[in-house]
Amino acid sequence: MKTKSRACVPTDPARRKFAKAVAAAIAAAPLAVSMANAQTPTATPSPTPQPSPTPQQPSPLAEAYAEVARRRFGDKLTEDELTRVKRSLEGTVRTGDALRAVKLQNSDEPDFVFSA
Repeated sequence: MKTKSRACVPTDPARRKFAKAVAAAIAAAPLAVSMANAQTPTATPSPTPQPSPTPQQPSPLAEAYAEVARRRFGDKLTEDELTRVKRSLEGTVRTGDALRAVKLQNSDEPDFVFSA
């Protein structure tokens, strides 16, 4: 009895393909969030006064990311959407800075276990 040969289909993607997908997802996440927020109907704001946040100088890295987003998607986004993208990128840059500020010891273990 002959058996049909099946092509070997990998169950997990190659490392480089996976790394590229992760990098693309991280880069596109703020834009996707801003576009999703733009598509959802906004509720009428309540007339409660909110304290104004202290103005902070945006980081040069966030400004650079915002400029890339403006050049790449500027014709598809309004000024309000670009402003929200810029704010989101600033928050992402601040989060990254906070994560880099944490100093790990050599004895610190990861929160997950690698298995093959």
